[in-house]
Amino acid sequence: MSAAEDHPQDLSLREQAARIASGELDPNELLAATLERIDEREDELNSTPLTFVPEAEAMLAAAPPGPLKGVPLTVKDMFSMPWHGARSATADALLPPGESGMFRRLRDGGAVVAGLANQHALGWGTTGHISAYGAHGNPWDPRRSPGGSSGGSAAAVSARLVAGSVGSDSGGSARIPAAYCGVVGLKLTYGGVPRDGYTGALTSLSAWGALARDAADTRLLTEVLLGRRLERPGGAGLRVGIVRAPYWDDCDPAVVASCEQALAAAGWVTQDIELSAGELLPAAGIVRTMCELVPATPAHVLAAADPLVRAYALYARLWPAMLVARADRVRAQLRVDLVRAFERVDVIAWPTVPAPAPPLDSPAVELPSGTVPADAANVRQATAANLAGVPGISVPVAPHPSGLPVGLQLLAPWGAEALLLGAAEHLEDATGRAFVDARPPLAR
Repeated sequence: MSAAEDHPQDLSLREQAARIASGELDPNELLAATLERIDEREDELNSTPLTFVPEAEAMLAAAPPGPLKGVPLTVKDMFSMPWHGARSATADALLPPGESGMFRRLRDGGAVVAGLANQHALGWGTTGHISAYGAHGNPWDPRRSPGGSSGGSAAAVSARLVAGSVGSDSGGSARIPAAYCGVVGLKLTYGGVPRDGYTGALTSLSAWGALARDAADTRLLTEVLLGRRLERPGGAGLRVGIVRAPYWDDCDPAVVASCEQALAAAGWVTQDIELSAGELLPAAGIVRTMCELVPATPAHVLAAADPLVRAYALYARLWPAMLVARADRVRAQLRVDLVRAFERVDVIAWPTVPAPAPPLDSPAVELPSGTVPADAANVRQATAANLAGVPGISVPVAPHPSGLPVGLQLLAPWGAEALLLGAAEHLEDATGRAFVDARPPLAR
């Protein structure tokens, strides 16, 4: 093991799995090292508020042969496990303990659930500053947002607490934290995995999310989540669609420059395309999400929630029913536009988030259009993939002048996770892996 890898948690997900399979790494030692690393670094982050020591040891002892046999992961608090009912970072369990579809996929792949990933309460936010477990921070600067709602998953991977984590994505909840924390985050195609035991099961926008340090690790975790092997297409020579308004035009100039440089380094051919309902997509996404989630949230949970969360719920209850019909018209047009776009291009690209991670105590970002709440800016960049159900990925492509990571987002046709992962791996290689291998201060 090299000096840079003197702790087993500094190994990649695939290296951990390979060394366990070869007998070079003892999985019991890896689990102990994982729990030790969480204890060492969690005071500043709060990304993993609960660890499951006896339960993880039992999973390890019973782990079947599989691609991730003996590898510890964390899991977002939207998925139930036999010993923990999903709470979505609220004070009460929203679902009873049990074997969620996600848990079964990890268990059958040999993985070990070592801890619970913190998240933005109820998944209704992109910053992570609201949670029953307490706010959680960014490994690049713990005073900054890790993103949301799967912020704990991204922060834990970035800080080398675990090599992979399972999140979810209803409005960018895997891709936004990945961009803020400098890791890879993949939103799966809607409907491609079991939805039982998942607090996002009742929404038509939510999908599982795989978060890891690079594209190859994310591929391995995704294959376990999907329960099948993925093709391995190369990422060279892709045709990339660019939707200027609103996804590139109203972003921090340094973010735009970094994403453009990454596309140039990849050598891809780009062409401008349009989404005819682009300006309406954020509103359609919010209407659809809140009208599905608010009625499914128990009244006593909302009554005990943060005032901002309660305000969102009360506001959504005042919307006239016609808004849902209008949102669905926008959604239908988006799907038509994407079918046509993917006849001309292989993937579509724009910045994952329009500005780097904001302070936790003041979650707003500075854009050419002015000071904007981070949630509004982030949902604008993310919601197209959720409304359409297509897969999306965020790949770290540069440091911002602030020192915080910048992420580029790629969208692909329905079911084309393999294409996205191949594109992401090509992008990493084209930039010399300088950004995907970068370590935050907390992990050095």
